[in-house]
Amino acid sequence: MFAVRDEEAALDVVQDSMLKLSDKYAERPAEELPLLFHRIIQNTIRDYYRRQKVRNFWTMPLSSLFSGDGDDDERDPLETLQAESDSNHFQDPARLAESAQVLDAIEDALKNLPARQREAFLLRYWENMDVATTAAAMGCSEGSVKTHCSRAAHALAALLEKKGISL
Repeated sequence: MFAVRDEEAALDVVQDSMLKLSDKYAERPAEELPLLFHRIIQNTIRDYYRRQKVRNFWTMPLSSLFSGDGDDDERDPLETLQAESDSNHFQDPARLAESAQVLDAIEDALKNLPARQREAFLLRYWENMDVATTAAAMGCSEGSVKTHCSRAAHALAALLEKKGISL
């Protein structure tokens, strides 16, 4: 089982889990609630680490994402990137400042994407929705979501590269 070492994030995970339990299982008998809550909190922790993985992806040195084997257009680095074993490890101030600058650059680059690409990218990777849920939310096919996400990732990479953050 994973543990969330950041106290504020851990409190958020517990609060989100309690809300999910009360929203979805309020009609269940009281004796079932502890096991349900345990499962919900495990899933919420996994979701937390998935979101961290995506955020870490966009703040890490972007050159480390591609293996150089020539098929970068065929794979989605967000789908294959592994989360660090301890996403809450101590970072030095210089690294934190660099991460903040990269996040600002990403937010600016996101504003320059076409609306559908930005929507698909944010739903898939920032909100951690699966392809089917994203397609339903956007009112389009799963293939369209994949296309929008791929184009958004490549456009973001190009926009960031122009700002000196290279892949």
